[in-house]
Amino acid sequence: MPTRRQILATGSALAAAAILPARAQPRPITPILFVHGNGDHAALWMTTLWRFEANGWPADRLRALNFTDPLSRNDDAVTQAGRSGTADQLRELSAEVDALLARTGASRLALVASSRGGNAVRNFVVEAGGAPKVSHAVLCGTPNRGVFAWDANPGSEFNGRGPFLTMLNRRDTDVVEGTAFLTLRSDGNDKFAQPDGRFVGRPGVATGIDADGPTLRGATNIALGQLDHREVAFHPRAFREIHRFIAGTEPSTLAVPAEAQVRLSGLVTGNPGGVPTNRPVEGAKVTVFRVDPATAERRGEALLDITTAADGRWGPVTVAPTDALEFVLAAPGAPVTHIYRSAFPRSSSVVHLRPGRPLTDADRAAGAVVLMTRPRGYFGIPRDVVLLDGREPADVTKGVATDATTTLRLPAAEIGRPVAGLFNEERVVARAWSVAENRIAIAELTW
Repeated sequence: MPTRRQILATGSALAAAAILPARAQPRPITPILFVHGNGDHAALWMTTLWRFEANGWPADRLRALNFTDPLSRNDDAVTQAGRSGTADQLRELSAEVDALLARTGASRLALVASSRGGNAVRNFVVEAGGAPKVSHAVLCGTPNRGVFAWDANPGSEFNGRGPFLTMLNRRDTDVVEGTAFLTLRSDGNDKFAQPDGRFVGRPGVATGIDADGPTLRGATNIALGQLDHREVAFHPRAFREIHRFIAGTEPSTLAVPAEAQVRLSGLVTGNPGGVPTNRPVEGAKVTVFRVDPATAERRGEALLDITTAADGRWGPVTVAPTDALEFVLAAPGAPVTHIYRSAFPRSSSVVHLRPGRPLTDADRAAGAVVLMTRPRGYFGIPRDVVLLDGREPADVTKGVATDATTTLRLPAAEIGRPVAGLFNEERVVARAWSVAENRIAIAELTW
């Protein structure tokens, strides 16, 4: 039988508990659907996915879509092989939204888009009645007023005077009640928000667009300094704003913590005639090697040797977070492409592979061709340190960050030697392969 003291203590504890506020339940984590830009694919969101995971987002509440044909038509109303119109992108985005909501059981999600992807987001949320399904819409570098606003190219999706953007911009406000909108833009270093038409093939012709072109009336609009057109989506600075807007808090980290073991897989897609597609490629051979990060010399036997089925998927392969890698992609009708990557700190299922561009006459006149490419940003000279084979590339435009790829052609006597690519603090070493064997090498930057 309890003593009087025990009874009094229990009663005091119950009384105290009765006046304490109930512990707040954690807010459900908003699912996020990431939408890529013109000609791109889901892999560009890889580092952003890692950062959200590092800040507590479960991987099953994060999804990056692939538009089937990611490149826009010359005229939005005219069918063009291998390219998509705004109606195509609206249809595919709508299906992806419904699929993610069904999978997570959530009633609403957030949409985060880069560049052209923001056109599809605006079309879905504002025009197609998707607002009840979307809590947040983040548009990064989207040309909301157009890349140009002139009488030429009247049917272009990117013409501020064209039918599509005229429709989107016809109201007094660009947003709808109940969905929070954020735009992220560059402060003058976005190649697609420039007053002069030199970046769209008409130098000296006024575009009618300026650095404020990506803003939206009624949205939260933030300029991110000298970040370029892609960096306003994929840079750590952009991630901070995206996280703050959706979560309502500062991210706990901008870093990407390494995993003990890294599991990689992805999709092989095509690049017929230099027109990128996200259609899966069947019968592509993918071979993965661990390489010396200083010389790109292979270390041991292949880690993976697989031929894709009809779904185009490759992998998985398990590596260490310190392993520099070579992916050899032999896809039908394309040059054999040797893709060199710095170490992957975390696992990813969106390590998508496309073969290198078709070889040109200038390539075939050389012994070997090595490209350095930066999918998540552009090379800005003098903003960045950009070196390929120890030299600042002559084919990278100085000033406004414009180019994401630089090309080095070498004589036949230099086939087989290492070629170092450097972008600020990231260094990727490739090896020169023989063009005569229909091979091309790419040093692909992650950051």
